[in-house]
Amino acid sequence: MFSADSESSHRVALVIQYLGTHFYGWQRQPNHPSVQQTIEEAIAKICGKVTVLHSAGRTDTGVHAAAQVAHFDTSSLIPPHRWAKVLNSYLPEGILICGSTEVPNDWHARFSATWRRYRYTIYTAAIPNLFVKQFSWHYYHDYLDEKLMHQALQPMLGEQDMAAFQRAGSTRPHSRLELQEALCWRDGDFVHVEVQASGFLYGMIRLLVGQLVDVGRSSLSVAAFTDRWQQKRRIEVKYAAPPQGLCLLAIGYADDPFEEFGSRKQTLSLKNKQIITLV
Repeated sequence: MFSADSESSHRVALVIQYLGTHFYGWQRQPNHPSVQQTIEEAIAKICGKVTVLHSAGRTDTGVHAAAQVAHFDTSSLIPPHRWAKVLNSYLPEGILICGSTEVPNDWHARFSATWRRYRYTIYTAAIPNLFVKQFSWHYYHDYLDEKLMHQALQPMLGEQDMAAFQRAGSTRPHSRLELQEALCWRDGDFVHVEVQASGFLYGMIRLLVGQLVDVGRSSLSVAAFTDRWQQKRRIEVKYAAPPQGLCLLAIGYADDPFEEFGSRKQTLSLKNKQIITLV
């Protein structure tokens, strides 16, 4: 136990990196290790009491995060800016707290966020590469036309119903969201798909990339792809891209609570908004 408690409670926000390879997703699981559980247990060891960690979004088993954001309430005497260093001494490899700061008590990692941004990486070289294996989908069976894939993404911009790309089991009340940016580009042997939206459906990016690969290898036309999601024909979306190629890249807020970190994070400007990211 690290410190005594004060009478008043304050809210601490964290920026978190983790390798999804080591965990069964973000959310606490009954019989498997999760990122949330691992960090909550570390906080409990420090404070001596059970603490709930609230995240900006949930990631599935095997999915990585470059800058997940979460918050918790504590009456610990540890200064908010010190929590990152203290927690890192209790956490295993595969999780890193990149920064911590105090936020107002009405600030919420999930509900205060205005957008999330994901990147999916496909490795297209014929020969496998051990050093990128856990961060990409090794797809080399056909040539992927990234320009066609990018073209297929553009009609999705704006407020849309993405029911075609929602896995079963979602508790979300509806499948509408605002897609703010959608890109696909090639960098040597890598093809990247990057999507920013107000929120994401359960399993959405992996299902979307699975369909985009069919577009890129010319087995599904751009017009057929567009018609499929616009008509919400979920039954025709038959497979998802594997999890290891997906990374939660950034979370956006109207006011950046991590501004004090300066050069310790990269802040990218996109359409007059702030991206909190450390990659």
